[in-house]
Amino acid sequence: MSSKEPEEKDGKKEGLGETIRAFGILSGVGIYLCAFIGVFLFLGKCIDDFFGTGNVAKVICLVVSFPAAFYSLYRQLKTYHMV
Repeated sequence: MSSKEPEEKDGKKEGLGETIRAFGILSGVGIYLCAFIGVFLFLGKCIDDFFGTGNVAKVICLVVSFPAAFYSLYRQLKTYHMV
C-alpha cells in the first residue's frame, strides 16, 4: 500500500502536510502576542501624552492587553482546531 494520501486515524489526517500546517500556525504565536501587546502599549502612550497622565494609561493598557491577547489567540487556535 504505497498510496500518496495521508493515513486517517480517528477522522484526523496524519502526515507531513498536517505537521507543516500546525508548525505554520504555531510559529506565528509569539509574533502575534508581541504585536497585540505592542499596539496596546502604543495606544496607552498616545492616551498618556494626550491627557498628561504620566504612565497610568500605559499600565492600564498593558494589564488589559494580556488577557485580550490570550483570548484572541485562543479563539484563533480554536478555529484551526489546535486546542
